Amino acid sequence: MTTTALSAPRDRRRRDPRKHYPLWFYLPAGVVYGVLFIVPTIASFYFAFTRWSIAGTEFIGFANFALFFSEPYLFQGLVNTFIYGFLTSGLKVVLGLLLAVFLTSEIIARGYLRSVVFFPTLVSVVGVGITFTVLMDPEEGLINRALAAVGIAGPGWLTDPDLALISVALVDVWKGVGLATLIYIAGVVAIPQEYFEAARVDGASAFQNLRYITLPLLRPATATVIVLSLIGGLRSFDLIWAMTQGGPGFTSDVVASVIFKQYQAGFWGLSSAGNVVLFLLVAAFMVPLYWKLNRKEVER
Repeated sequence: MTTTALSAPRDRRRRDPRKHYPLWFYLPAGVVYGVLFIVPTIASFYFAFTRWSIAGTEFIGFANFALFFSEPYLFQGLVNTFIYGFLTSGLKVVLGLLLAVFLTSEIIARGYLRSVVFFPTLVSVVGVGITFTVLMDPEEGLINRALAAVGIAGPGWLTDPDLALISVALVDVWKGVGLATLIYIAGVVAIPQEYFEAARVDGASAFQNLRYITLPLLRPATATVIVLSLIGGLRSFDLIWAMTQGGPGFTSDVVASVIFKQYQAGFWGLSSAGNVVLFLLVAAFMVPLYWKLNRKEVER
């Protein structure tokens, strides 16, 4: 009887189909992953050390990387990438949390307001970029016209070197905060109501509920929003290109737009080096951050 009782769990584990898929089940996904990610990644690392064109390649060592860090506009693109990534990520976390708390409270037309907040996420990035380029026109744009109606002189949102990158970042937040809000709403809805009922009995205020119940229990959602929005911000290209193409000058260039410009100019090895630098820096930053955020969840 003892032997049978001890062997039963092992038999159940042995029969568990989730742990014994044939290896060839993984082959299609492995082939797609290898062709679309591993092979291009290895090729990018190789071409970053070469001067290459359609005619052929010439190995030049670290010359492309030295040029990348010595050219002011290339390095400025790297700095702008991290400014853009941290700014958009931080605003999406804060605004997404506040909107989620508001949209899970007892308000009128809650479902409609949720759809309004999420709608920009579904719109084409290029369409959003073109629309806001028109709206932010310093002379004929609706935003500056509205400011002029109340006696305020509107700035050159996309023509002022000090404002161009920030203006595009704000548009990015407008478009992407709906996804962050949706993730936070799912987290708020998943919190057991017993916690809030117990806090109500103890006389806790709404702010205390937010600080001591909602925020701690939303850490998994916060970690997800931080990772997704930060990766999206660091690799952003399409919205910036649609609105400013890196201008005026190179003031709103990010590494992705610099890489595209270098490809257009025929400096393919240099652009590959920039791509490798961005990949390594983002990986060096995101992997420890992802590990730290997940470790906090395990400790809880």
